[in-house]
Amino acid sequence: MSLFEPLLTNSYLALLLEPLQFTFMVQAFILVILIAIPTALLSCFLVLKGWSLMGDAISHSILPGVVIAYIMAIPYAIGAFIAGIFCALATGYIKDNSRLKEDTVMGVVFSSLFALGLVMMSKIETGVHLDHILFGDLLGLSWENIIESAVISIAVIGFIVIKGKDLVVYVFDHQHAKAIGLSVKFLHYSLLVTLSLTIVASLKVVGMILVISLLIAPGAIAFLLSNKFSHMLWLAVLISVCCSVTGVYLSFFIDSAPAPTIILLMAVLFILVFSYQQINSAMMKRQARSNSDTSTKTSAW
Repeated sequence: MSLFEPLLTNSYLALLLEPLQFTFMVQAFILVILIAIPTALLSCFLVLKGWSLMGDAISHSILPGVVIAYIMAIPYAIGAFIAGIFCALATGYIKDNSRLKEDTVMGVVFSSLFALGLVMMSKIETGVHLDHILFGDLLGLSWENIIESAVISIAVIGFIVIKGKDLVVYVFDHQHAKAIGLSVKFLHYSLLVTLSLTIVASLKVVGMILVISLLIAPGAIAFLLSNKFSHMLWLAVLISVCCSVTGVYLSFFIDSAPAPTIILLMAVLFILVFSYQQINSAMMKRQARSNSDTSTKTSAW
């Protein structure tokens, strides 16, 4: 063994552990883990329920709430949460009282609220940086933000654990849930409130635009890889946490923004899994066709 090999090894180890020497990086790792778990769990329900656009709608609609919260000198999370709930309730009310489909209503409501927020920000002098709202400010957050995110994450995870079985029935078969006596309206609006809370917790981490990827990609990837909902939940959490931690880690070395790096990793993983599924499916079809041809020839003899 070379005399310089231990020193070289220690240098590589020091380089790999360099991000952990900075407080803001340690805070970033903690925050992404706190956000990755509830968003991954919710993503499974949203993917199966077909509520991808609902997450997008709520995430965009919180901008006016943030601006109003700044004007009233109250925490941004409160204004964002109220705006998100208003978007969900307004969407439900218009859908129930018109012939429009839910996706059409959501498109109108969230784009209108997002536009209202942009106009308010352009007309009112605020200390709110638009880039931080749109794309997050993961490396500029404090321990207070970590505590706030931890409280919301625990509340969301607790709700999913307690009402998980009822939510599964509601997501898979709305009519069956109603027939067996479950409160469908309670489950519906509880899921919306939980979704709004999760988006609020993710706002400062990845921003209102990129949060939709955290709420969809882990569940979509896990759906491609599993046939059981319980396996889907665990896979989604594992994928979300690994991509989030790896994204923050890589962003330190390639000097990029952490949030987009996390989302790009999830996108690459989705493409790899989807490609694998397509190749595997094609091979199985070819094998089945080959077995069929062989059987035909055998029977002919």
